[in-house]
Amino acid sequence: MTSFWTGKRVRLRGIEPDDWTAFMRFAEDEERLGDVLHPPRSAEGCRAWVKEQSAAKPDGDCFQLAIEAVDTGEIVGAVGSHHADPRMGWFEYGVTIGAEHRRKGYAAEAVVLLLRFMFAERRCHKCEARVFAHNEASLELHRRLGFVEEGRLRDHVFLASRHHDLVMMGILADEFAQLHSIGNLE
Repeated sequence: MTSFWTGKRVRLRGIEPDDWTAFMRFAEDEERLGDVLHPPRSAEGCRAWVKEQSAAKPDGDCFQLAIEAVDTGEIVGAVGSHHADPRMGWFEYGVTIGAEHRRKGYAAEAVVLLLRFMFAERRCHKCEARVFAHNEASLELHRRLGFVEEGRLRDHVFLASRHHDLVMMGILADEFAQLHSIGNLE
């Protein structure tokens, strides 16, 4: 039996202290691609943050994992759950893929692995995702995975000197199960 956390393309694993250079690249990619803009972080600041993440225990159903390419062992991104409410049965998640690794199926497979865990093992009922309205690739990914648009927060995010809409997307556990069988990560 292969690991629950390993698919055809990716393996989800805990963050290690040596992963800091990859996370620093991901932050630069997000800024360059217009996904998010934060003040620059020093190499030491990034090392400290990654070291903290590598030692952190999951906070209930909130955790972050590195996405590693199965064929090369290279870190290609990160995925995690956050803002979980176990009483209500929902959680939000986020995923980032390094610019040179996008459109290779890594994000889709990583998200399916994460959702399979949260729905089957943690008994969550719903997953929510927040996507910038201008990020067509991410919107398409979520639609392909079975997420539906549940709402739009107009001019909710200020980025690159202007306001942008934020699209709220969601998928229910039974919708996920109909689309993604245990043996199928597509």
